[in-house]
Amino acid sequence: MSFEEDIRAAADAVRSCEEITIISHIDADGISSESILAQALLRQGIQITTKFVRQLDPLTLDQIPDDSSLKIFSDLGSGQQQMLIEKGLDPSRTIIIDHHVSQPAETGSDPFIEVNCLNHGHEKMSAAGVSYLLARELDTINTDLAKLAIIGNVGDMMDREHLCLIGPAREILRDGITCKAVELWEHDLNIYGISTRPLPQSLAYSDDMEIPGVSRDPDGAGKFLERIGIIPLQPNRWPVWEDLSFEQKQQVCSAVIEQMMAHGKDTTRLFADHYLFPDEDKHQASLRNASEFATMLNSCGRWQRPELGGAICRGDRVAAYREAEHMLRNHRTKIREVMLFITDTGVTELSHMLYIHVGGRFPDTIVGIGAGMALSRLNPEKPILIMCEDSLDPSMTKVSMRTRPDVVSRGVDLQQALSQACEGHENCTGGGHRIAAGAFIPRDHERAFIEDVNRILAQQYAQ
Repeated sequence: MSFEEDIRAAADAVRSCEEITIISHIDADGISSESILAQALLRQGIQITTKFVRQLDPLTLDQIPDDSSLKIFSDLGSGQQQMLIEKGLDPSRTIIIDHHVSQPAETGSDPFIEVNCLNHGHEKMSAAGVSYLLARELDTINTDLAKLAIIGNVGDMMDREHLCLIGPAREILRDGITCKAVELWEHDLNIYGISTRPLPQSLAYSDDMEIPGVSRDPDGAGKFLERIGIIPLQPNRWPVWEDLSFEQKQQVCSAVIEQMMAHGKDTTRLFADHYLFPDEDKHQASLRNASEFATMLNSCGRWQRPELGGAICRGDRVAAYREAEHMLRNHRTKIREVMLFITDTGVTELSHMLYIHVGGRFPDTIVGIGAGMALSRLNPEKPILIMCEDSLDPSMTKVSMRTRPDVVSRGVDLQQALSQACEGHENCTGGGHRIAAGAFIPRDHERAFIEDVNRILAQQYAQ
């Protein structure tokens, strides 16, 4: 069937139900996906129950209610279909909404109702995007949920490689613009924190630009800005990018281009699209754009409060927002600690990757994010692999990998590397995306696993 036919089949299954259980992932994509589905289903008069999980394994599957409700797996499930069959789930009463590599159950069982954009060649769309297309198929009134789909897509870095949303995700963006929930800033400066970060910090800590005298140096960035006439609003209080006038932005962009070209730096990733939400209050600036909204959702999920992120997606800007703001501050502090630990301790450099083991020092839900941030301070030409203790099973090790878009463009696929490495070891599971992936492996397999991943990456580089 086509992608559209898969969506229609899922919508038909939903319409025949009175009760549905949503099982979703804890990251920004999973949280926004769950919120899209929940709101669309409630508008259909369907009773819903939600269960957030860090991963699908026998332990978490035991927490899924054994009742007559239709089950919808969101942002997970495609790679665990055999496990779902062994759990006893009825394929005709189970919908999988996903964008990870699909691994159908063994022959002999009926197929699940699977809506997976990757199966149809759409690599740059997340589960939230697929959930939105299902919601829109149920009722066009649900186009107001396009904003959440954009947050999920950006949170899962679907815009990272091309510096903008493409394919069906771009179509969803058009829906968001049409219903005035989203404002597109096209080909804008490629920096993070446009609504909350003081401008020198945004320039200094951009992962995609190497600006001599500015990158990784907030003080140098401040002096750079002052030289071109961009000054603090008050002593030690700089404007954020969103608050600059068009002329001031042109001034900054021209100066950045001039600085980079004078030192022979690559400017191909200098500009990117930003997605702003004009309906969000400037006093709650963490929700003003897709990337920062996604960071807040991630902070809720990574610290075991995904339902708090769900409440914010549903519009709670009082109690839930206040609590999430606190979690966001803690999240940023802890990720910075991970990043500094990696850069201060140093990594082991192999022929085709970097790696480090942080033991039980940090929660396993955030080490991958910290590793990704540390990469620009290490050797960004190689992927980084970080290991830590699995908080749910001391006999297992959590593996996370991160790389950069330019490395992916040279043929590196972290999802494939980890999945292939897992095939050579018992009780290993891995998955994710080309630019970011993860795995769970037995502790006594760590050394061999690292060697396998490095060997597989060498093969990818050689292709």
